[in-house]
Amino acid sequence: MAIRALVPTGAVHGDILREALGLYRHLHANPELSGAEAQTAEAFAARLRGSGFDVTTGVGGHGVVGRLTNGAGPTVLLRAELDALPVAEETGLSYASGVVARTADGAEVPVMHACGHDLHLASLAGAAAVLSADRERWRGTLLAVGQPAEETLLGAAAMMDDGLYHRWGRPDVALAQHSAPLPAGMVAHGELMTAGSVTLEITIDGQGGHPAMPHLCVDPVVTAASIVTQLQTIRSQRIAPSEPAVLTVGQFSAGSRANVIADSATIGVTMRAYSAATLSQMRDAVERIVRAACTAAGTPGDPRIAVVAQAPVNRPDPSVTARVRAAHADAFGAVRVGGWPPSLAAEDFPLFGADGVATGYWMLGTISPAQWRAAAGDAAAKLVHIPGNHSPRFAPHAALALPTGIQALVSAALCWLGTDLDDERLPLPC
Repeated sequence: MAIRALVPTGAVHGDILREALGLYRHLHANPELSGAEAQTAEAFAARLRGSGFDVTTGVGGHGVVGRLTNGAGPTVLLRAELDALPVAEETGLSYASGVVARTADGAEVPVMHACGHDLHLASLAGAAAVLSADRERWRGTLLAVGQPAEETLLGAAAMMDDGLYHRWGRPDVALAQHSAPLPAGMVAHGELMTAGSVTLEITIDGQGGHPAMPHLCVDPVVTAASIVTQLQTIRSQRIAPSEPAVLTVGQFSAGSRANVIADSATIGVTMRAYSAATLSQMRDAVERIVRAACTAAGTPGDPRIAVVAQAPVNRPDPSVTARVRAAHADAFGAVRVGGWPPSLAAEDFPLFGADGVATGYWMLGTISPAQWRAAAGDAAAKLVHIPGNHSPRFAPHAALALPTGIQALVSAALCWLGTDLDDERLPLPC
């Protein structure tokens, strides 16, 4: 039985695309930071309600869960993310973000959808509308989930802790897609999609005082600086060269004036790897280095080492990947379905694989044909010149990426929900 992409025809089909594009542009122009996605959540929830879903908001923060039950059958969860990044947009788009928001610590920062979460939400809203419009041709339950705080790797855990599977039932499969610097109109699958990640916040206590009397103080800045230098040896000397892994010190803060020895210093460290064992090895090495440096410096008390975020390796279920990839090849043609090499980017979607739920995950191309052709070299070389995720110039080609994202979600969901379908395809706009 061939599983084809389910799409309504005529005016309804056109309305779905127009509404999805309108939602995308609205979300892009009005981004919200992780944990503050109230208006984004309501905009997404409103679209789901309009498609006949029973919608609950405020799940694990600003999370949204929409449920559409259409007879007896499997339950499929489709996830998209709500949050944006503290990035100043430089795309020049007519709907570019000019938003400035205040962070939890009171700092004012620019905000931008620089990772495609607006595209993901609009695609999911469109897919929900497509499936709702033609309920005669599928059976089961669809859960459309808008997840908060993905960029901080906190939102999936928060939704699970708020009883996602207890309140809405354990799905048979959880599916998601993510924007990537591939040609728009393409999707890509792989055995291992994103890395596992652990982020630590390390606080070193000192004994502050006057810089004219350093012998009466314990300077935490000197200790912290020594630790930062020593941490660089973990990747180079503790991890096998053949094992992909990175360690980054992305935060270092201490003191308020140059003529005052600070009382404490804080270091933010992120580690990423393709295996839990390597992550554990790196984390153990960080703790040994930090504790030894503090002992050598004579700091008062032990260092405080806290895990502030973590996510598992994103390795989709192989049978799910094979099934969805075949559905995508059937819907788009094999030429538009590529392979994905593992990435050291991280994401918390694998947490939806709790309780033995099988997961599927693929990448969604965003680069315009003209931009892809203009970039020199082969595919790997092109990526050096094309603004990718988290860039202030990240600008998906929505006219191609959005209908592809809608159809990719629909055809994937129908691997479990669908019956024998006609050979209808979602046409791409000119």
